[in-house]
Amino acid sequence: MAGAAVLGRLSWQDGTVRDIRKETEAAVSIAIDLPNWAGHLPGQHVDIRLTADDGYSAERSYSIASAPEPGRVELTVQRLEDGEVSPYLTGTLRPGYPFELRGPIGGWFVWEQASPGPVLLVAGGSGIVPLMSMIRSREAAGSHAPFQLLYSVRSPADALYAAELAERQRRADGLRIDYVYTRTAPAGWPRPPGRLGAAELPRGDATSPPSAVFVCGPTGFVEAAANLLIQAGHRPAAIKTERFGPSGG
Repeated sequence: MAGAAVLGRLSWQDGTVRDIRKETEAAVSIAIDLPNWAGHLPGQHVDIRLTADDGYSAERSYSIASAPEPGRVELTVQRLEDGEVSPYLTGTLRPGYPFELRGPIGGWFVWEQASPGPVLLVAGGSGIVPLMSMIRSREAAGSHAPFQLLYSVRSPADALYAAELAERQRRADGLRIDYVYTRTAPAGWPRPPGRLGAAELPRGDATSPPSAVFVCGPTGFVEAAANLLIQAGHRPAAIKTERFGPSGG
């Protein structure tokens, strides 16, 4: 599947929206049925294309949120108020609508299911989306690799997948989840709001350091987190980053 997953970007596929689930006030998850979809690798993304009646089209890239599954893929989209595509996807799109995409794309920022771990995931805002694919894929594959998710987000209301992550943590199956709130924290939270710092990161020279580290989020967040990780003793070769910036939404 890996070879097909990388080369699949060459052709556009026609699908149908199966379901739309609200994640936060500004984000939704979109489940899409794709008859020719063979699956993907955890961490990959797709290109989507919207075409207006007058022939004008716009393309954007979105990370895959779901675990690999033939014939189906799920994306999570956060609305940008001045965006061109995300307001349509989060406010106008409905189940049954046609959906055009190509992919999956990318072969480097992926979690290999054969890897025993441990794995450290560091997310900033909607950068959690491809990391959520890794978390879901871990369970789907029956892997027991220890995973730690460090999720930096503005406030509890902005956190994607909050209920699902809470349930996964409750199971105590080797997944640890830690939040860093940058603007507003829950009452009684042990850490005041603020940016991710060295104190929140596990050491890379500990007894059982992560064998792989995935960092995803806005460019500034990713650069700062990667520098902190190196300062904390993590091997640069073990750190894989994916960043995003303004794209027109």
